[in-house]
Amino acid sequence: MTSTVYVAKSVYGGDGLGRLGDGRVIFVPGAWAGEHVKAEIVEEKRHFVRGRLVEVVEASSERTDGGAFARVPGCVYATITPAGERAAKAAQLREFLERARLIEPGDTRLADTPVAGVGEEPTGTPGYRNKVVYHFAKTGGKWVIGYRTEPSHEIVDIESDPLAATAINAKLPEIRRSVLALLTTGPETVRRDIERKGNVTVRWTAKSGVKWWIGDAPRDLVLKETTCGLDFEVPADGFYQVNPRIGEALARAVTAAYAAGAATAPEVVDLYCGVGVLGLACRAPRLTGVESGRQAVEFARRNAAAQQAANARFLAEPVGRSLRRVPIGTRTTVIADPPRGGMELNVPQALAESKAPRLIYVSCDPATLVRDLKTLGRAYAIESVRWFDMFPRTARFETLVALNHR
Repeated sequence: MTSTVYVAKSVYGGDGLGRLGDGRVIFVPGAWAGEHVKAEIVEEKRHFVRGRLVEVVEASSERTDGGAFARVPGCVYATITPAGERAAKAAQLREFLERARLIEPGDTRLADTPVAGVGEEPTGTPGYRNKVVYHFAKTGGKWVIGYRTEPSHEIVDIESDPLAATAINAKLPEIRRSVLALLTTGPETVRRDIERKGNVTVRWTAKSGVKWWIGDAPRDLVLKETTCGLDFEVPADGFYQVNPRIGEALARAVTAAYAAGAATAPEVVDLYCGVGVLGLACRAPRLTGVESGRQAVEFARRNAAAQQAANARFLAEPVGRSLRRVPIGTRTTVIADPPRGGMELNVPQALAESKAPRLIYVSCDPATLVRDLKTLGRAYAIESVRWFDMFPRTARFETLVALNHR
């Protein structure tokens, strides 16, 4: 069944939201706020339905043809201008916080425009990713190498990637030829092993250049990065922000938030610290980092030693198990940068019961951010909320929340 729908807003994830004539909510991927569209219902739930965009009856002034991004899976904002994308994401974050009653409508503590990268437009420029993972498979007798669609797992062949950094695109033809050669020539046992691995990862840093590998990352491959004027070593499969320009802006914003309260809370506890970037960038007189990944902690220690951060120590264990041994007191600034799933469920309550004057929360998912902030709000007040369009053209973004103990 096809219905004409007015799209009221773009929700987190990129779908347009409207209502059918019977009052049910419909989600339509690729439809933008203010548009009238024809949508075919493809899935019906108890309280909402999902639709497929059939025709744009009345287009938004922000609509575009999508260009090269239109073919890339996950680029849900391909057919809207960057300004339209930023407005949609800002509205989504504001709605998350308002619905949770963490801020009031019009609250100026939330900045609606993203923090700009150093010397760049607010969202950086296309071709920002310093890491890409391409899958490969044989389709119709031909090998394809590119991004995998969900949920079908069909692979879209990518010969030139609008998301990838310029240096990666320059090497991409050579990498593709090498992967195809490995898949089609040589001993059959080798070819079958390559096929089973199923993907090729390409990574670029300004200091290490372009590196690539099939399957698991080589254990002896170390990459060199620079953030806030400090050099960091990172294992090939280790986490580092995929958008260097906006990653730099985020790190500088964290250090500025720390500096604003350093007079009363100079010591730093860096939870989910990875290889130590945010904590070490603060250059605190005392630093304790916690990270569950043992390899990441090994590199955090190496980075601290290289930077002569003698008063830094790092614990290799889950954050939720470590809080009794971590020195969080009245002179502590806590930095938390958890994965997309947010903090372990006991961590927000433990922090709310602590005496730390300052808390700096970095999040890549507004839903889990809001969940954790509701618990933290029992003891902390939001000072400011800023967001970073770390992943232009895709649904995701980063948020930085600075909080003060009540």
